[in-house]
Amino acid sequence: MKELDARGLSCPEPVVMIRKAMISKENAYQMVVDNVTAKENVTRYAQHQGYQVSVQEADGEYRLSITK
Repeated sequence: MKELDARGLSCPEPVVMIRKAMISKENAYQMVVDNVTAKENVTRYAQHQGYQVSVQEADGEYRLSITK
């Protein structure tokens, strides 16, 4: 499972980061973002690619679990 840290990045950078990671075709990724827009955009992109996304929020950060 790849772990990606996109804290401090504004869109579209987190989406570009997950897109590049998905080239490896792994079944699971973890990504941490620190803004709602990035959470929504990464979630939408991952779902469009056939992944399921669950989100945990803590201290203003969002941990996205992205799985096939």
